[in-house]
Amino acid sequence: MTAYFFSDTAALTGRTLRHVTRSVDTIVTTVITPVAMMLMFVYVFGGAIDTGSVSYVNYMLPGILLMTIASGISYTAYRLFTDVKSGIFERFQSMPIARSGVLWAHVVVSLVANLISLAIVVGVALLMGFRSGAGVSAWLAVAGILLLFTLALTWLAVIPGLSASSVEGAGAFAYPLIFLPFVSSAFVPTETMPGPVRWFAEHQPVTSIVDTIRALFTGQPTGDDIWIALAWCVGILAVAYVFAMIAYRRKIA
Repeated sequence: MTAYFFSDTAALTGRTLRHVTRSVDTIVTTVITPVAMMLMFVYVFGGAIDTGSVSYVNYMLPGILLMTIASGISYTAYRLFTDVKSGIFERFQSMPIARSGVLWAHVVVSLVANLISLAIVVGVALLMGFRSGAGVSAWLAVAGILLLFTLALTWLAVIPGLSASSVEGAGAFAYPLIFLPFVSSAFVPTETMPGPVRWFAEHQPVTSIVDTIRALFTGQPTGDDIWIALAWCVGILAVAYVFAMIAYRRKIA
């Protein structure tokens, strides 16, 4: 059964990847907003924001990377919703394949598409002056955190992808996630925020993840932030996976 699961998932992943490669504009679209935000903040607002000895493009890149992921997973919900409405789930159920393979195929494609988007954004940041003295282990840690965050949000995207009643509803859930970095330490230090806003910013998941990635990029100690970031990512992933599987069982019941 395990062998069939992996082979079926691989085949279904190839099918979904072919759909993505035939519409390359989806990957381009997911990076337009983050890159536009990066250009605007660095070249318009960057000079007015005090980030100490750290250049502003270095300071805000971690938040832009999270925005890129949030933007990308909206297409995961869209692609899954399209499959549900096309009746492909019913056809797959009549075939001798692993039932959960179709979900995992969308998850794997989401990871691949988001990794491509993140690479493009980092490339643009390098052209804008981003530099990091981080070693290989630090870069691998950043990649691991971003991968875990992508996986958590992808399973979150599965829920509206299966249960939304319209294509707009399937993708709309990502909008709050895209703007969550604005109320965090992603673009300005939380010390500059008024009391209630600062409390929220310092206790939501984006701040700990951003602070961890920023520390890794600059070679600084991550402190407790890395454990808080991992706890958020794993917690979101666990809860999202449970509810996604509940939504899936209801859909195929």
